[in-house]
Amino acid sequence: MRVFPVQMPSGGRYWTVLDDELEVVPVADRYLRELRFGRDRAESTTKAYAGGVALFVRWCARTGRDWRTAAADMGLFMTWLKYTPTGDDRVVLGPGAVPARSEGRINRVLVAVRGFLSFAVANKEVPQWVLGQLYELADARALPLEAQGEDGGLSHRLRARHRLSEPETAVDRARDEEIVALLSACRSARDRLIVLLLARVGLRRSEVAGLRRSDLHLLPDNRSVGCEVRGAHLHVVRRDNINGAWAKSRRSHSAPTDFLVVRAIDQYVAEREQCPAAADCDFLLVNLFREPLGGPVTPDAINELFGALSVRAGLARAVSPHMCRHAFGSNLADSGAALDEIQHLMRHASPSSSQPYLHPDPSRLRAAVDRVPTPRALVEGISR
Repeated sequence: MRVFPVQMPSGGRYWTVLDDELEVVPVADRYLRELRFGRDRAESTTKAYAGGVALFVRWCARTGRDWRTAAADMGLFMTWLKYTPTGDDRVVLGPGAVPARSEGRINRVLVAVRGFLSFAVANKEVPQWVLGQLYELADARALPLEAQGEDGGLSHRLRARHRLSEPETAVDRARDEEIVALLSACRSARDRLIVLLLARVGLRRSEVAGLRRSDLHLLPDNRSVGCEVRGAHLHVVRRDNINGAWAKSRRSHSAPTDFLVVRAIDQYVAEREQCPAAADCDFLLVNLFREPLGGPVTPDAINELFGALSVRAGLARAVSPHMCRHAFGSNLADSGAALDEIQHLMRHASPSSSQPYLHPDPSRLRAAVDRVPTPRALVEGISR
């Protein structure tokens, strides 16, 4: 089983699942198409879900199970995921070995599989009882009256049966000194701007690659360009971009920019003007040093840039674009930003996505303790 990209006649792309004979798995293909075009999910999401579905169908084939009814053995599938190395399912790791996949990775695969099988149930490709193997089903009328809602009608609550407990870990952020080192290793104004858009605005790499020049509103009062948002900012807009960039949120957002980003934009615009091929391209970030000159930078090119910058800066670890975004969220929390502010600036759909950034660093915990007043009577009592 493998995943494979598909481009529609309209230009839209999604990922599907092929079997060992390189034939499309029909139900998986319909599910992934609906996910991409019916539910308006990103192409990268279909790639991740296709990978999870492919693992499930492969496990079923290797163990002689029918994927339509294999949900009854989901616990065994989780064990297989944990101890079977990626790319070689003929090997099973022994006792004491480091698991092949983390708890978080296994949980993400399970999300994809539950979505796939639920779609198959809804389309009568799979027996109805499979849903009960995936979820704990309960009648909402069993709840207290206060929690049932006003209509009092029959409804069901679904809770996933299979999920591993993930260890609580700190947000994997780029440290401030690492960001400074990355900036020092940049060889162009464009590359410095990319680092700052991630680390000072908190954009995702696809959001960076998808920016258009028309998304920049850098005046103190932007009403002259038809925008009511005051102060320098940029707009994050979901579009079908030719470079594969895709904003995660369906809703457009405005993101404030500080003086460092505005200055970096000015320097980059002057650099970009030296490339005549970029004159007619509305994308903000374009290729200046490699073919196709003047074409939009791709999200994968941003990954390559950070790999090269990490080596050039002599960092002890490779810093990814998303680690710079995490640095932005962590710095917001450390500066005292409220949860709703972090949620809006990070463009999170749910406050729970912003919650991990509220874990303060040790220095801020120390400062919080030092701010607690010490009553004189308490000091005198200890001195005796």
